[in-house]
Amino acid sequence: MKILFVTGKLAEKALRETLAEMKPDFEYEVAVLKISVAALMTTPFIIRNLKGVQCDQILLSGMCVVDIKAIEEALGVKVEKGPKDLKDIPDFFGFKKKKAGYGEYKLKILAEINDAPLLSTEQILALAHYYKKSGADIIDVGCTPDVEFPGIGEVITLLKQEGFTVSVDTFNKKEIMAANKAGVDYLLSINSQNMDIASELNCIPVVIPDFGAGLESLDLNIEQLEKKGVKNYIIDPILNPINFGLAESFYRYYVVRQKYPSTEMLMGLGNITELTDADSTGINALCVGFMTELNINYVLTTEVANWAQGSVREIDKARRLMYYTYKNNRLPKDLDDSLLTIKDRKTDYLSEAEMLEMQSLIKDRNFRIFIDGQYIYVFNATTFIKDTNIQRIFSQLDIRGDPSHAFYLGQELMKAKIALKLHKKFIQEEELRWGYLNEDEV
Repeated sequence: MKILFVTGKLAEKALRETLAEMKPDFEYEVAVLKISVAALMTTPFIIRNLKGVQCDQILLSGMCVVDIKAIEEALGVKVEKGPKDLKDIPDFFGFKKKKAGYGEYKLKILAEINDAPLLSTEQILALAHYYKKSGADIIDVGCTPDVEFPGIGEVITLLKQEGFTVSVDTFNKKEIMAANKAGVDYLLSINSQNMDIASELNCIPVVIPDFGAGLESLDLNIEQLEKKGVKNYIIDPILNPINFGLAESFYRYYVVRQKYPSTEMLMGLGNITELTDADSTGINALCVGFMTELNINYVLTTEVANWAQGSVREIDKARRLMYYTYKNNRLPKDLDDSLLTIKDRKTDYLSEAEMLEMQSLIKDRNFRIFIDGQYIYVFNATTFIKDTNIQRIFSQLDIRGDPSHAFYLGQELMKAKIALKLHKKFIQEEELRWGYLNEDEV
């Protein structure tokens, strides 16, 4: 089967690159017509320029406003409109763009249920299931300092019965022993303060420096663990918040990895994601990249702050991206859009001249909406508006007596305004792209 992809001059390069990367199992050819963008093509124009084509199917851009049946009758070939966005072509044909081996990872995610003693059993279970669906490997039961958790053993038992791998985050020895008896898998954390119970543990402890101390105390605590016969443990040098020793703590992780090259390590990201007024997506990606380079295979995260919501899913996406690119010695770029939630990878805009050319070909009163990175454009056969203020634009549109059309235009104008502000791609009647947030909700 041979498919003819029809495009304009502006999209030729991107289309050829998309098809080459897709590696389809069918024969194809790209027809670049003498026009800047496919959206400007008319039915007569396509028929005139494709007379005598030899193919089994013609695929037009989804941006074309043409009479498919008329083109099929004139050319004697099946014609179909594809997606409006080039990057959706692989999905349109059922091809996955990601490389072989993409999706593998080593990093295990511990998702913390904060202040578990203050929650009901139902709330704890609901959060555990939510985190697991988001990608968590281990559910961390976070205890609250100075708040007793007499039911911790029952909670651990219930989570284990539900099939979860569980850790507990506490320094309270009574809580530790109750969780240990209930079959908890990991303990966060152990240092000289509770080292005396190390030999009684059946779980894997995470060893940390003493509070307010440096790496010397971490080395001593590791030495004490091994003297007590604990050989299976995870090291956490502790990540500090920004402006409170972040750079030094990154250095600590590097030094510890050099000193203990084969020992498992953990990094807790809450001190950055929860304590920085910035979207968590990029922070998580950067930190997971750092962990991947140092072969740190455990990460603890939380989703308490509103801007940190979704951190488990973000880390799940990041660990796959970073592992694949590290293993294949390539930059974590041009492979997966999942973590581009605010700004889009590319924004291919029409110029004002191209939009004026398009308007000259329009015969109807339906409004077309575009952006060019600076302005919003709305036009039909008789009107051409260029502005940044959607209220001013809306006031110039003749939509009296048609409330449904007014609602539709208001919706599209607001979407265009958001895209303009955030440097996103805008296609009329298409959803804006929000990375992994466009995927099915957890």
